[in-house]
Amino acid sequence: MCGISGFIDFNQQSSEDVLMKMTDTLYHRGPDGSGYEFFQTNTFQIGLGHRRLSIIDLSETGKQPMKFEHLWVTFNGEVYNYSEIKTELSNLNHQFVGHSDTEVILHAFAEWGISCIDKFIGMFAFVVYDTKSKEIYCVRDRAGIKPFYYYWKDGLFLFASELKAFHKHPQFKKEINLDSVVAFMQFGNVPTPHCIFNHCHKLKPGHYLKFSLLTSQISTHKYWDVYDAYNKPKLDISFIEAKQETEKILKSAFDFRMVSDVPIGVFLSGGYDSACVAALLQKDRTERLKTFTIGVPDIGLNEAPYAKDVAKHLGTEHYEYHCTQAEALELITDLPYYYDEPFADSSAIPTTLVCKMAKKQVTVALSADAGDEIFAGYNRYDYMMKHGKRLNQLPKFMRKGMSGIMNLVPSDKIPVLKNKYNFHNRYEKLKGLLNDPSSKNMMLSLSKQYNESQLKHLMKSGFKNIETDYLSDALHKDYHSPLSYMMAIDYQTYLLDDILQKVDRASMTASLEGREPFLDHRIIEWAAQLPDNYKYYKGTKKHILKEIVYQYIPKELMDRPKMGFAIPIENWLMFDLKDKVLYYLSDEKIIEQGILNVNFINEIKSNFYSGKKELANKLWYILMFQMWYEKWMK
Repeated sequence: MCGISGFIDFNQQSSEDVLMKMTDTLYHRGPDGSGYEFFQTNTFQIGLGHRRLSIIDLSETGKQPMKFEHLWVTFNGEVYNYSEIKTELSNLNHQFVGHSDTEVILHAFAEWGISCIDKFIGMFAFVVYDTKSKEIYCVRDRAGIKPFYYYWKDGLFLFASELKAFHKHPQFKKEINLDSVVAFMQFGNVPTPHCIFNHCHKLKPGHYLKFSLLTSQISTHKYWDVYDAYNKPKLDISFIEAKQETEKILKSAFDFRMVSDVPIGVFLSGGYDSACVAALLQKDRTERLKTFTIGVPDIGLNEAPYAKDVAKHLGTEHYEYHCTQAEALELITDLPYYYDEPFADSSAIPTTLVCKMAKKQVTVALSADAGDEIFAGYNRYDYMMKHGKRLNQLPKFMRKGMSGIMNLVPSDKIPVLKNKYNFHNRYEKLKGLLNDPSSKNMMLSLSKQYNESQLKHLMKSGFKNIETDYLSDALHKDYHSPLSYMMAIDYQTYLLDDILQKVDRASMTASLEGREPFLDHRIIEWAAQLPDNYKYYKGTKKHILKEIVYQYIPKELMDRPKMGFAIPIENWLMFDLKDKVLYYLSDEKIIEQGILNVNFINEIKSNFYSGKKELANKLWYILMFQMWYEKWMK
């Protein structure tokens, strides 16, 4: 895990000093060392920068940017099967200086060209400069675990692991993209491939970008797509056979992610996903795994007792950290710096805390993200399976009639229910679903914070909805099911732009490498072809994964409600953060900024502080945007 940055400048207004400044903004991603390579030609300048977090090959032979023959590379991430690829290359007469996966990438590229990425199992974002062909390749891993931003305007191409590096280049124009602001207010993040700034993009997962230095032409190419797995017939296989093969693939993926030259541990929440990782890794090991969990008892966020029971049963070396609400609140001020694009997932706070705690013991930690997206773990899948079918079975005239009545009766006029938490938000969503109960509309309704009508009031000027993978129709009708549709969309959207961005920034805040064992591409390629009822069975989510876990951990230790990393946003905004709300959402700041509608924001504030707690998340989204704006646009 590291940080990379650099540029291609046809205006020749860059320098090695600029490269160093860009790269060193990523110090937190790689405090163990740095490297800078600056190339000057008659027509362009190239800079390749690298901040190093030493994980594999701690010696100088692992230093980057690295060169082999006519190829240079700067690389962030890990190729876990590099030893196997190295053996294959050695049999083809390649000779190696060190034992880093970076060197293997270079030799693999020299041997097979860009198609070498098909061989890689891992998480990666890297740039290869071919001095012979005068081409640059930018590559992002299949799931998008590692970030890759780029900027292209007026002969200047910038790239980096985080946007903050761009601010150090004097020619970077930080112009806000208002349509991306709208997308943030809908989803709590700016969806890939879009960015908060004009002329900036995120390279899509499973894609590479090719830049011809001779013609100044950029082209992007897809080399992997999750829909290739979903668009195949479901496997004709018994549940027992499926469970055995699933466990085999999981074990292989988990073992690969234990490759390291530094101490390594596992985040353990006590839930099924992290318990699965810990159980399968511990079962064949004599040495005890290091496991970590965190609790914030002040705010009712405390999975520590459950995790402790699981750790005791498995025999891991367990660490738990209890922090206070005050410690959690202190982090909020720093969020806009580390999440240098607007980001509204409040679970970034406990995620950052557990990363800082783990860093005291290890340099690498395995997380258990994506179990929900792969094996059907989210409550919204429950909602779809239980209520989606019923809504679709209602005659259209009946649905339209019910929606029409709801339009005539505002939610705050309904006795008793109007005082229920989040009733007004759910009421609005139900009206939309009655009009269109399709899988696509249900997914959008469950994913968005602000609806179209509210956005028109929130934004000061007009806007258009940007194209996102929430609207993907890549799932063929022959293989379509509501569950497959939602899981594939989540894999391409919520997982990518929320969960993975959160964990990358939280771990890098602590200079900790976070690894994602469930995101081995072999797992989703297998699981996507499993029958739906192996994943969601008679109301049981993650059925096959749970059955695997029960082989190693008693059901009574595991069978409890899903908790997650929920933060009491309503109470914080009502009391502890009220001063921040009044400061960042003041009339003066909103009017001076000229992006949001001050009257609508005042209405939200007034209604929230008058008791409408269901508006908490809407208020939080605005606060996170305002704090980001203050940090990066002032």
